Amino acid sequence: MQDSENDAANLGRREMLLTAGAAMMAGATASSALAASPPSRGINSLSAAARNSGPLGARLQGVQHFGLTVQNMERAYEFYTEVLGGTEVFRHGDFQGDPVQNTLLTDQEIRANELHVDPQTIGVPNLRDGDQRLDVRFIQFDNVVIELLQYRNADEPMGGPNSFAPPVQNMSPAFPRMMHICFHVRDDVDFNKFITDLEVESARRGMTQVRANRIVRVRSEAERKAAPESANTNKVTVAPSDGWELIYCKGPEGEHLEFVKALGPVKQRFADTFAKREQALNGQ
Repeated sequence: MQDSENDAANLGRREMLLTAGAAMMAGATASSALAASPPSRGINSLSAAARNSGPLGARLQGVQHFGLTVQNMERAYEFYTEVLGGTEVFRHGDFQGDPVQNTLLTDQEIRANELHVDPQTIGVPNLRDGDQRLDVRFIQFDNVVIELLQYRNADEPMGGPNSFAPPVQNMSPAFPRMMHICFHVRDDVDFNKFITDLEVESARRGMTQVRANRIVRVRSEAERKAAPESANTNKVTVAPSDGWELIYCKGPEGEHLEFVKALGPVKQRFADTFAKREQALNGQ
């Protein structure tokens, strides 16, 4: 009985992940039905040996967290907990030593050797000898966790405003490897007002980087601020994205954020795809 309950909970969590946005595949409509009757055969009934020799996808539970390297840990923590309402799971810090260096940075050390340069010139800290340290904090939202990471010099305090490496100045979402965090806005929320309130609350806290784009063309920060509230939300009406509402925004660290709603036809498409995926994974 306990295993069935765990399977049901896992299905509910995985399905919620499928509605969180372009980076977090989405779907929220079939959660209770799927969780109520977990499959009696297929992926959830595989033995450990069978699972370990099966497809890679059968060995995953979904997306556990998104990681964000920050310059100012306390500022980022305040934004994701006090502004957006996440809950801290735990924090851990002062990571250093050879295993940590090797786990996180081997590829970059190899790259430095190939370039014949000091690793620090391409942003590689020296956790191995403790010159730099790594601190992390995990923030729980309803359907995913965000991990905040700060690499700092050993003489800098935990949670301080100074990171080991300088922040990237140009952060166009068009750059390959650039990523974003997408938050799923509740269906009955006034999206335009949500964006306005987000900017106002962030500005009140001195988080001047938190700026949302507009759907009308603006040529200056003054014009962006002067745009009407109705220009906050891009509502897509063309299939297959019809029902998708979104806005792109910068977070307090300059990170890319997206806020979305998945309504109507597009919401159903995500739910249908999730159901088909479950059926395929469970051999139904």
